[in-house]
Amino acid sequence: MTHYIYLVRHGEHQDAEHGLADGPLSPRGQRQAELIADRLSGLPLDAVWHSPLLRANETARAIAARLPSVDPEPTALLFDCVPTGMTEETPASYEPFFGSITEAELDAGRAQMFDAVNEFLVRKPGDVHEVLITHNFVISWFVREVLGAPEWRWMTLNQAHCGLTVIAQKQGRPWTLLTHNDTGHLPVELRTGIPDAMPV
Repeated sequence: MTHYIYLVRHGEHQDAEHGLADGPLSPRGQRQAELIADRLSGLPLDAVWHSPLLRANETARAIAARLPSVDPEPTALLFDCVPTGMTEETPASYEPFFGSITEAELDAGRAQMFDAVNEFLVRKPGDVHEVLITHNFVISWFVREVLGAPEWRWMTLNQAHCGLTVIAQKQGRPWTLLTHNDTGHLPVELRTGIPDAMPV
């Protein structure tokens, strides 16, 4: 009996390169969403949760189109956020990133991810398959949490648009990272959203 959580970053959104905080999926993002939907279509999904932002909502709808038996539900716990600020352990090279982020935003992000971990990383009876469609930093935080890594390490993890990360928990065992940022379902030209191109 295993509880699986499939973490999916939303597809690329239109005009992201112009600094817009949100927007509909770009044509490339729509294709990414269709391909992750195909990848997940053989699973006996129990639930699909998604961030309220439009780009995540449209990614969820692409999955629902392949799996009409599931009805995606929005949750503010998967909203885009910054989970922590600088810590004593954080390398100084990351300091510029936090220059424009307020203490209020950091407090909100920290509280959100505390609640998200307590909501989703909870063992449920039987075999469970849940999809969480969310954002890069949120997925990074879940992975860091599962690995028990220092708080600042979320900053070293990145996910491609519609990349697939899978975590799981068997009864009586801790949560385990099964795969991180799997892009096997995406052709090379659709592997977007990561700061550095992967060499393979």
